[in-house]
Amino acid sequence: MTHNYTITGMTCDGCRSKVEKTLNAIDGVEAKVSLNPPLATITMEKHIATTQLQEALTAVGKYTIETTNSTMPQEVTIADSATKSYCSTHSHKDKKEIKIPVAASGKYYCPMHCEGEKVYDKTGDCPVCGMDLVKAPELTLSKTLYTCPMHPEVISETAGSCPICGMDLVPMQPSDSEDQKTYKDLAKKMKIAVAFTVPIFAIAMIEMMTNNPLEKIMSTQYWNWVQLILSLPVVFYACWIFFVRAWKSIITWNLNMFTLIGIGTSVAFVFSLVGLFFPALFPNEFKTEHGTVLLYFEATTVILTLVLLGQLLEARAHSQTSGAIKELLKLAPTEAILIINGNDKVISIHDIKKGDLLRVKPGDKIPVDGKIVDGESSIDEAMITGEPIPVDKKKEDAVIAGTINGTKSFVMIAEKVGSETLLSQIVQMVNDASRSRAPIQKLADSIAKYFVPIVVIASVITFFIWVNFGPEPALVYGFINAIAVLIIACPCALGLATPMSVMVGVGKGAQSGVLIKNAEALENMNKVNVLITDKTGTITEGKPSVEKIYSSNANENDLLQSIASLNQYSEHPLAQAVVNYAKTKSISLIEVKDFEAIAGKGVTGTVANKKVALGNKKLMDQVKATVAADLESKIIAEQKLGKTVSYIAVDGIAVGFVSISDAIKESSAAAIEELMRQGVEVIMLTGDNENTAKAVADELNLSSYKASCLPEDKLNEIKRLQAEGKIVAMAGDGINDAPALAQANIGIAMGTGTDVAIESAKITLVKGDLQGIVKAKNLSQAVMRNIRQNLFFAFFYNVLGVPIAAGVLYPFFGILLSPMIAALAMSFSSVSVIVNALRLRNLKL
Repeated sequence: MTHNYTITGMTCDGCRSKVEKTLNAIDGVEAKVSLNPPLATITMEKHIATTQLQEALTAVGKYTIETTNSTMPQEVTIADSATKSYCSTHSHKDKKEIKIPVAASGKYYCPMHCEGEKVYDKTGDCPVCGMDLVKAPELTLSKTLYTCPMHPEVISETAGSCPICGMDLVPMQPSDSEDQKTYKDLAKKMKIAVAFTVPIFAIAMIEMMTNNPLEKIMSTQYWNWVQLILSLPVVFYACWIFFVRAWKSIITWNLNMFTLIGIGTSVAFVFSLVGLFFPALFPNEFKTEHGTVLLYFEATTVILTLVLLGQLLEARAHSQTSGAIKELLKLAPTEAILIINGNDKVISIHDIKKGDLLRVKPGDKIPVDGKIVDGESSIDEAMITGEPIPVDKKKEDAVIAGTINGTKSFVMIAEKVGSETLLSQIVQMVNDASRSRAPIQKLADSIAKYFVPIVVIASVITFFIWVNFGPEPALVYGFINAIAVLIIACPCALGLATPMSVMVGVGKGAQSGVLIKNAEALENMNKVNVLITDKTGTITEGKPSVEKIYSSNANENDLLQSIASLNQYSEHPLAQAVVNYAKTKSISLIEVKDFEAIAGKGVTGTVANKKVALGNKKLMDQVKATVAADLESKIIAEQKLGKTVSYIAVDGIAVGFVSISDAIKESSAAAIEELMRQGVEVIMLTGDNENTAKAVADELNLSSYKASCLPEDKLNEIKRLQAEGKIVAMAGDGINDAPALAQANIGIAMGTGTDVAIESAKITLVKGDLQGIVKAKNLSQAVMRNIRQNLFFAFFYNVLGVPIAAGVLYPFFGILLSPMIAALAMSFSSVSVIVNALRLRNLKL
């Protein structure tokens, strides 16, 4: 059983981690805890009282736990009466959808997710790592506003003419996005920092020359004062934010990269100030031949400027990592043509309502989801499905918002608007997944926790080793190398290694028609070694058509009217095929009483005072219908041709059958072959009969398949494979697949399927074919490889950089690392991790 609880008292990701660990330590409990909102989803083998959970939490902190509600197997949403057959075997009290948003659009979050899913209303710094908070993209397009080119004070929500001069109003240019504002602010400070740092650096370098030309102008003492004055704008304006972050990190004890930078540069700057004002306090080791103390204003300003450069480059790169969401948002048009009383009117996309008739002209973008009611065209859906070939659309065909019309005009009816459109759902899913945490990130988190204290200790040890064992001037060597150790260490490279790759990878998947719900699914897809797939709608087109209806003793049209009327209440693709077939025969549908959908078997009901059952052999057994031997032989013959055959029984006697064909998708064979080449075992589990299943399996060269599977059979098969240590992915598209999708390590829903199946899955394939699973597998492999590269680089950089900065090479090669070079290396370490993640944008799936 699974329950949801509200947790109070958590203030940071450390609290969240502690609560989750404590709950998981309770026998028979599997808990997942989120910080924002503060919820715990607990799966337990048997009921555990809330008081017992509270006792465990009280022992580790001031946390309280309260019950909110209960739900079905995790992430399964019970949407409507269509799930009746599934619910009948899994009783529950609350059918309310449980959905926890990862981050609200337009809010601010830490790119390293230090506080899990916590978001902020205002821009600022992360209180844990000190990095600039990043704004989550707005998930809805803002309204297009219009202005007059001559009178900018005129602003209108609709196109038209200027009330002052009569000129046509033009769309206002959108303001800078938040990441551009951050970048421009940093760029401004960078210019100031460089303008004052370069003269300081030049003065310091020239002073090292044998015949110092600056002394002809004024003495070294005065030049030191010039360096101090020039350093003030750099330290107290352009780079002051680093000291603020360092101070926050120390008082909250959330030690991070800025702690090290703040300590290192503060020591150098304060040392220089004291040396300038009170030179008599220092021993001769720290003085020049002129009697002045060796000052480090140039080291302080150069280090700070290089760190600022790193932040500037990171801000530029961060804006590119969320580029997929921005590109998706650009797909939606801002306007549409509404047909009112036969006249066309241009309206904002925000003003479209369900049921509106919209005209789509050649080359225009489809404004909302709907279907064509007049006309036909070919539509480019590459931006949604990733497939470059335009799709022919005719009357009654569905069209998707953001796709591009071809060379013909048509009229459509709006069915899904605003956040309901597929494009909006894709954007929301990408946004949520981009900020979820992959399990592999726990490794980096655990190391980063101890990183800064270890580096500070290493810096202190470096100083004492040089002072006691180094050459003269030992104090100077110790001081410089200790600062270099503080400056070169970069915990941010570790923290960014996973989130950046996940964000870019999820966006790349969305652009290729592969929607990933969270980072855990992205990581686990790489480990999948067994794929369970349904047949109808997954391997096959999911567009079945009736080939024939056979009746042994009744009029075929009367029989067709009975089964079509029965099927009008079912959303199964086979049911829809029967209804459509009846329509082509101009047969009207009549009232049905006592309708019931029986999962994995078929449907029953009372039609014209007769009990009618339509389904497989198991349904015939359940309703105790008699099947004649002659009828049975005819059915088996059809099944061996690969047809799906449903028995028809009236008042307990099988009177005929309906034979339905469903073509295998062209991509299925190639996709299955590629998956098997990659070492994935592909197993087909279908509710269809043995003969039909074998015909399909033989055509696809599938060695493993099971026929006549009920929903619980699929569920049990997945559990059996998981018990053997297999990592199982399940691909399906129907309501009856929802339990199996939720149980599988990775549930993969076909975008052409039902909402329940999509909600239950971790990955959704927009186009809805198995080739998308190959793309998902390849994407997962590429992202995990990229993450490992980032982690290796971050580890390698710090493991190599800190000892070199400490001077380990000096006894052998006489090499020491200047703090300024250390600052340059540190700045580019984080940038290089982001740049490596951005390579995923060029991945070919």
